[in-house]
Amino acid sequence: MMAASAALAWALWLLLPSVGVGGAGPPPIQDGEFTFLLPAGRKQCFYQSAPANASLETEYQVIGGAGLDVDFTLESPQGVLLVSESRKADGVHTVEPTEAGDYKLCFDNSFSTISEKLVFFELIFDSLQDDEEVEGWAEAVEPEEMLDVKMEDIKESIETMRIRLERSIQTLTLLRAFEARDRNLQEGNLERVNFWSAVNVAVLLLVAVLQVCTLKRFFQDKRPVPT
Repeated sequence: MMAASAALAWALWLLLPSVGVGGAGPPPIQDGEFTFLLPAGRKQCFYQSAPANASLETEYQVIGGAGLDVDFTLESPQGVLLVSESRKADGVHTVEPTEAGDYKLCFDNSFSTISEKLVFFELIFDSLQDDEEVEGWAEAVEPEEMLDVKMEDIKESIETMRIRLERSIQTLTLLRAFEARDRNLQEGNLERVNFWSAVNVAVLLLVAVLQVCTLKRFFQDKRPVPT
């Protein structure tokens, strides 16, 4: 089962340049998702850089391992504990507005001494700077004379399409996580069914052999034969 989980973690590995492990330097800010294997009795922390007055949404889900649960904490750049959850299978949390600095996300599996966990989490970052850049671009290209189609209408349509596409990508990512978790559960159930089926077959064969031996004893004639 551990080998299957490791293989699944490698298959679901997605490059996340916006998330650093340990004390890595601040990478460029962008959305991303990440899947990793959390060993038993271990704690893993990640850092997400954020500017001031933005929105940061994090969503996590345990998709493999016994119990499908993990401890989760989220700390602000000032070290203030914003979220603390114990033995949860999934969760969604939004920080708005954000503080400038690195947010700390930790996943703790120290309560488990045997089972490792396969954890998926996604970071959705919405910066107000993007809107300012779009407005600056619109002012630069907008002509002085009146146009048949207003630039504001074009901006609104493009922004609506962008939001819908981002939500579609996020929904597809979550569906993949759900599929991976369900596949792990099914594989685990299949292993248990196969194991107990083999045990039942072995017990049936043993009982059959004992019954045959017992019946042979009943029909054996142990009286001495006169010569």
